[in-house]
Amino acid sequence: MSETNKAILTQANAAVVKADYEGFLAHCTDDVEWTFVGEQILKGKAAVRLYIQTTYIEPPKFTVAHLIAEDDFVTALGDISMKDKTGKMVHSTYCDVWRIRDGKLAELRAFVVEIKREA
Repeated sequence: MSETNKAILTQANAAVVKADYEGFLAHCTDDVEWTFVGEQILKGKAAVRLYIQTTYIEPPKFTVAHLIAEDDFVTALGDISMKDKTGKMVHSTYCDVWRIRDGKLAELRAFVVEIKREA
């Protein structure tokens, strides 16, 4: 099951990179819940869709350094860069903990920390 769950997340992430956000959402349960720890919680596919539409000005660029899977969980560690609303590129490091239910992404706990670059 662990390898299957890694494959589900890998396929979903591939859709994001191609700006195929509906393809990404097809990998999510209808009641998906995203928790950005310390920031906000999104409940349901419609809330995630709205977040993606307003936040992903262009597809984020990210690398996954490690995928760790156990039981219904997949943890992804990596780096992500995306433009903010002003067009400035923001670089962050992240740890995403996903729970898979019935072959779909059901829950995300995202720990994202911006990497401050010296001028």
